Amino acid sequence: MSQTLKILPRTELFGTLRPCAAINSRAANVAGLTSPASRMIFPVANSLIHPKDTPELRKERGAFFTPEAITGFVARWAIRSGDDRVLEPSAGDAAFLVAAVSQLAKLRGGKGDEPAVDGVEIHAHSARVARQRVRAAGGNARVRQSDFFDVAPDPGYDVVIGNPPYIRYQSFSGEARAKSRQAALRGGVALTGLASSWAAFTVHSALFLKRGGRLGLVLPAELLSVNYAAPVRQFLFDRFRKVELVLFAQRVFPEAEADVVLLLAEGYGEGPAGHATIRQARNAESLASLEAGQAWTPVDPAGKWTSSMVDQAALDALYSLTRAGHFAPLESWGDTTLGIVTGNNKYFAVSPGRAKELGLKAAELLPLSPPGSSHLRGLSLTAELLTKLGKDGQSTRLFYPREEPSKEAKAYIDDGHRTGVDLAYKCRVRKVWYRVPLVRPADLLLTCMNADTPRLVSNEADAYHLNSVHGVYLCEANRDIGRELLSLASLNSVTLMHAEMVGRAYGGGILKLEPKEADLWAVPSLSLVCARAPALRAVKNGVVSQLVKGELMGAVDLVDRALLVDGRVLSRKQAEQMRAARELLANRREMRSSSGQ
Repeated sequence: MSQTLKILPRTELFGTLRPCAAINSRAANVAGLTSPASRMIFPVANSLIHPKDTPELRKERGAFFTPEAITGFVARWAIRSGDDRVLEPSAGDAAFLVAAVSQLAKLRGGKGDEPAVDGVEIHAHSARVARQRVRAAGGNARVRQSDFFDVAPDPGYDVVIGNPPYIRYQSFSGEARAKSRQAALRGGVALTGLASSWAAFTVHSALFLKRGGRLGLVLPAELLSVNYAAPVRQFLFDRFRKVELVLFAQRVFPEAEADVVLLLAEGYGEGPAGHATIRQARNAESLASLEAGQAWTPVDPAGKWTSSMVDQAALDALYSLTRAGHFAPLESWGDTTLGIVTGNNKYFAVSPGRAKELGLKAAELLPLSPPGSSHLRGLSLTAELLTKLGKDGQSTRLFYPREEPSKEAKAYIDDGHRTGVDLAYKCRVRKVWYRVPLVRPADLLLTCMNADTPRLVSNEADAYHLNSVHGVYLCEANRDIGRELLSLASLNSVTLMHAEMVGRAYGGGILKLEPKEADLWAVPSLSLVCARAPALRAVKNGVVSQLVKGELMGAVDLVDRALLVDGRVLSRKQAEQMRAARELLANRREMRSSSGQ
């Protein structure tokens, strides 16, 4: 496998934010609260709320208010002339159309006819209410009741603004999916079957713009990170002269636990864009005092855009390290795979005490890293640690009976059958339901759900692992040095920063790393670890001491000096830039979590 990080620039060393629930701008058919879109998320206005529609019911079906601070901000950015033609492709409660009327009226200075705005809305009741709201705001709403994907592009609009519907691929199928993909193809964008509805909606919306037109949309943060959005990202850079993103530190739809970005794209048909402008907002209210932002140029516009949140100096240092061969993707060390899937961990993973109580034979039990990863916060999982965990009642044994189970094992199997363990899907599809397909013990265990940062832990106990962690199987050529020092060397500021870029942020502020993302994770290269091995060994005890005390950054500081600074791979200032960039990303992840509480 390659010892360089060639793959990282190609995907721009990007990670991913979580595939979050975004906001659907189609309003519910609140007349009967039985809209076919009831499983979607959509903002609603007070005028659309049915008297019997309680906050609990709205939350259950995912209906939330759209902040006026967002609709007003987008309308003011996009509409620059009182004569601009404006379209909202998923009018819903007309929040964007009302904001558009206000902006048009302001720019006209009270002169001329009432501002006319156009919209498309799939639900008849919502379309009627939208027209009423716009009239009440002093405008003329020409709202067409239709599925937007059935509307042929009319490239005569100066402005398209709104909040495209968000339907995950699991619920987005059949004719609706076929129409959306066909609509995207009209824009030259081929979407995969995993694409959610907003992706095609974004492309189709842009096709209604005249040359030089402006697109202002509220989109899920998936735009930055998911693979299926790659052609959409490329489309935006190719077609628009300017691309601007507004990122939020806090969730602006906290009830929905939604993570969104504002896409502000200008100059349709005048691309490609040379760079994007990234602007940071704390919340919707802070849009009124938004700073100018900074320019960011992706290595590959189709690649993930998560690095747009990273300071350019830290990115430059990262690219320099990879080009010099000091850092390489984890896949250059070996293969990262999922762990064992039992179908019922409570049944198959047992503590030594429980095994003794059941009379299970040692030959029918395998050493196991217990479910979860809270015990993997040091540098290694040793036999001694595994024994201690077992004495503390943790499940350090995997039930794996012989082909001819013992009498005691048969009794336990019968108990599993009585309690329905054998009916679980993973058990049911096995030839022998109680014999779990094994994955051999890995050289390193990689924690994949983390509140702070992913950890590589040397599997000195040669324990089997469940799918709550990943296994890393090192190449034979680097196995010895990797088992000894890679877990230690990976606790550096560069690797911690890049974990935030390649990982996915989930609810509760958790950072998740899937095997394919772990393959891209930048860790010290074999050559660097070998060159700095004596220095790393010298600080190992100090690092262990810091980790025992829960002082992660104290451990990182020791590794930074031994691996990077003293070896003149990075300056102290550059290491601090990396650490600051990592803290910014981690704090943003944690803040978005806490802001919804």
